[in-house]
Amino acid sequence: MNFPFYIAKRYVRSKSSQNAVNVINFITFLVIVIGSGALFIVLSGFAGLKTFSLSFSNTFDPDLKAVPITGKFFSISPDQEQKLQQVEGIAEYSKELEEKVYLKNEQKSHIAFIKGVDSSYNQVISVDSTIQYGTWRINEQDAVAGIGIANILGTTVNQYRNPLVVMALKPGQGSIKPQDIKTKPLVLSGVYGIEENLDKKYVFADLPSVQQLLDRDSNQISGINFKLDGSGDITSAKKRILEILGSNIVLKNRQELNSSLHRMLNTENLATYLIFTLVLIIALFNVVGAIIMMILDKQQNSKTLFNLGVTIKKLRSIYFVQGILVTTTGGIIGVALASLLIWSQLAFGWLKITPSLAYPVEYQLINVAIVLATIMVLGIIASKIASSRITKKLIAS
Repeated sequence: MNFPFYIAKRYVRSKSSQNAVNVINFITFLVIVIGSGALFIVLSGFAGLKTFSLSFSNTFDPDLKAVPITGKFFSISPDQEQKLQQVEGIAEYSKELEEKVYLKNEQKSHIAFIKGVDSSYNQVISVDSTIQYGTWRINEQDAVAGIGIANILGTTVNQYRNPLVVMALKPGQGSIKPQDIKTKPLVLSGVYGIEENLDKKYVFADLPSVQQLLDRDSNQISGINFKLDGSGDITSAKKRILEILGSNIVLKNRQELNSSLHRMLNTENLATYLIFTLVLIIALFNVVGAIIMMILDKQQNSKTLFNLGVTIKKLRSIYFVQGILVTTTGGIIGVALASLLIWSQLAFGWLKITPSLAYPVEYQLINVAIVLATIMVLGIIASKIASSRITKKLIAS
């Protein structure tokens, strides 16, 4: 067995004759356990929140979406549509036309987006699974809106006597005149509920009706949503789609469609990690102090070992290894205890955001590796600083 490791292991397990040293060692070990456990819990919490936040976009966004590089709209011909149906890897696609409109119901109003969709839309994006009440029925007369819009306007489903009025501006230039405003009454057949901002944003209507409302041709759209079947190569499928639609189109996946949300979540996660790492750095100063106290407490032992032929380098290695053992053991125990808490939250949901919604957490092995790596790196630095205090002058005194 390696000599420094053997001695360091004995020092870790043995108690000092000085009670103060034992208390300091215990507090140091406890701080490491709590710090590493807290870091792992926070990272698991942020992982759960990230998955929970992105679940909304996963429900609302397609696998791929074609949008114009410049402007709001582009045209697609019947020949292009026929070619898209033959692209390997695409299970289904759906056209849409989106524009901002003014919604009115009696004396209440709201600005939102109307999204004209075709009959394939709910096969590409499962928005129909988010219907809170009513049904997903979209035609020339019926539409589906978010529950936030319904609450703001004070309307509900099947209000045929009091339909929702959609007001849109005709495309053009100059001052707005009354004849530039086109209106269309819509009856809500269903109300969806996903997330507060999305619930206030969209009204889904029939694509031809929206094209007529916005004075657009039947081949003008603002986007094409694609559902992939996973059978073909995604890169080749994207390349083929771009060849068909032309160079003025860009394809975006879910992450690119929600790039701001991803950046925000990643930034928050990094900031939290750095803050808790700073706390761990401060906590590991205790390790430096504890090792120095141990060096002073074991000064006579070190002198004896030195006289027996153990070099200063070997003596430093003993306390260096001791620091590594303390920090690594504390980190492992901290992560283990934190893992029990995370598993209990996953199993029982004892911490609630609302009475019906448990706080989202996610157990990831990458977070285990990050915490243990952080503890080990900081432990190595702290142990190196403390063990360097051993000199010939200290041993000789």
